[in-house]
Amino acid sequence: MHTSETTYTGNLRTENLHVRSGHVVVTDAPVDNKGKGEAFSPTDLVATGLCNCILTIMGITAQEHGFSIEGAKGKTTKIMAQLPLRRIAEIKIEYDFTMCTLTEKQIALIKKVPSLCPVSLSLSKEVKQSISFRF
Repeated sequence: MHTSETTYTGNLRTENLHVRSGHVVVTDAPVDNKGKGEAFSPTDLVATGLCNCILTIMGITAQEHGFSIEGAKGKTTKIMAQLPLRRIAEIKIEYDFTMCTLTEKQIALIKKVPSLCPVSLSLSKEVKQSISFRF
């Protein structure tokens, strides 16, 4: 079974159906690329996907080691390069675990996760990944 179905709805916008759940995500071209910026752009989704993937793997790690990171947050900043071709140059993610009570061992486990994330491992080495933590 396929993962998603995408429909171009005009005006530089798409609707993306997640087949298994029925959830829909809309994308819109960003303002700096002829769009309205009224929804996630495709490159926003890539950057946000990295944040989500890392946070999910952190959650799995926490479950496997008997602790919780519920309430942890991530802020994602996507930086685009314009030349020679428009592309994602850098993704900055700031994770905040100040609402979690973690031991030094748990913090060490959490800090290892970004290098294990499938999205991180799938991105080109040309995309700089800057990850920071607050505990």
